[in-house]
Amino acid sequence: MLTDRRSVKLGAIAGLILAVGVVLGVLLSVHMDWISSVRAGAQAIATTTPGDLPAPPVNFAPVVKAVTPAVVNISTTRVVRSTESEEQQFDDPFFRRFFGDEFFRRFGIPRERRQSSLGSGVIVDPAGYIITNNHVIANADEIKIVMSDKREFSGKVVGTDPKTDLAVLKIENGNKDLPTIKWGDSDKLEVGEYVLAIGNPFGLNQTVTMGIVSAVGRANVGIADYEDFIQTDAAINPGNSGGAMVNARGELVGINTAIFSRSGGYMGIGFAVPSNMVRNVMDSLIKSGKVVRGWLGVSIQGVTPDLAKNFGLPDAKGALVSEVLPGSPAAKAGIKSGDVIVDFDGKEVEDQTALRNIVAQTPVGKDVKVKVVRDKKTKTVRVNIGEQPKDVASVGEESGGTQGATENKALAGLEVRNLTPDVAERLGLPADSKGVVITDIDPASKAAAAGLRIGDMITEINREPVKNVEDFNRIVGKLGKDEHPLLLVKRREGKFFVVIKS
Repeated sequence: MLTDRRSVKLGAIAGLILAVGVVLGVLLSVHMDWISSVRAGAQAIATTTPGDLPAPPVNFAPVVKAVTPAVVNISTTRVVRSTESEEQQFDDPFFRRFFGDEFFRRFGIPRERRQSSLGSGVIVDPAGYIITNNHVIANADEIKIVMSDKREFSGKVVGTDPKTDLAVLKIENGNKDLPTIKWGDSDKLEVGEYVLAIGNPFGLNQTVTMGIVSAVGRANVGIADYEDFIQTDAAINPGNSGGAMVNARGELVGINTAIFSRSGGYMGIGFAVPSNMVRNVMDSLIKSGKVVRGWLGVSIQGVTPDLAKNFGLPDAKGALVSEVLPGSPAAKAGIKSGDVIVDFDGKEVEDQTALRNIVAQTPVGKDVKVKVVRDKKTKTVRVNIGEQPKDVASVGEESGGTQGATENKALAGLEVRNLTPDVAERLGLPADSKGVVITDIDPASKAAAAGLRIGDMITEINREPVKNVEDFNRIVGKLGKDEHPLLLVKRREGKFFVVIKS
């Protein structure tokens, strides 16, 4: 019995020793494999050359080499005469007492002095045509163009267009071997696409920055009259103006124009004029020395959700016609006030800014199809585009007028009077103008909240003409207590529709 117990103990001890040995063997094997793996990895890294490393996701070096020679430095100088106040200040007897007359004769403030500025430009034609910003060369007496290879030329102004802040220059003695950048189609740019900004910020020639297209169709920025900007986060700084914005294929898609900044320097938001607009302006300036723009002859406004509902539109898109100029292409084609233009020449109209830009770029004399929504029904008319007059006056003036009142909640707090010839004259309107003028408005009223103000002239309510207070009271008397009336209002800036909620 004792022998059996000893045998069992010895067997257990032997089994434990065997198990420990197996575990140690496995651990030792794994350790040796790990050491071999590390040594193999180290050896692989040691024998790897830079050419064997994977390429970065995007390599813009070939693009930069191809396009930078066509981006030039533009320096301008102009003679500035000292102002009368500057001369008087420097001629003060107090200063003469200390410095004496001889000092002022030798070192006094000059009547004329030269000012210099720097910018960028892009050669787009081997004959020497260069695109830049108008503000880069405005009022310049001399323009010097410096190439990337240090060649210098004198520049001549072919034409300028302040409305888009663009200008076309030409290198004198037109060289035929100048580098150029290929035009790109800015209409095909997509948000998120890579772009490069190339220019001479702070005089640092041939500077390249990279970013993406942050937005397209930016308007109401306040930089130019016609705005359809490409927004980018590529670094743009003073001196970049007039430089190139190119896509990943090296095509010119925009001209760098301005930045949004509270510090005066780059803050992540820059703007460029799209190449399609640039090309239209350039071709017109070269051909005729001025920019010829298409003209429809309407006053338009944006479509709000309230207006969209009132005019039977599925969404707040399109351009609402508030006034049609007599004798204009629109008037001849039968377009009427209250029409909502939703498509122009096959292009969907997003808003009034989009329509304005499309019409301006349409060739004069072209027949186009215009799709409008009228009385909640779609209608197509054909318009022969005219040439925009040199001075496009703002249509519509403020108006002015026995008192009228209303029970309708939306128009509560609003008082109107007839527009008399005397009031019309003071408001700059024709003596025979018809309508009612707002003479008093409660600041807390719904009408005030909708943007109406004293001096506004109401010409229509729910598409019915309002010629006097009698018409006003008759139409308003038919309104429901909670009805939202549609008003056509005339102001100095032009006519516009507005829906007033009750």
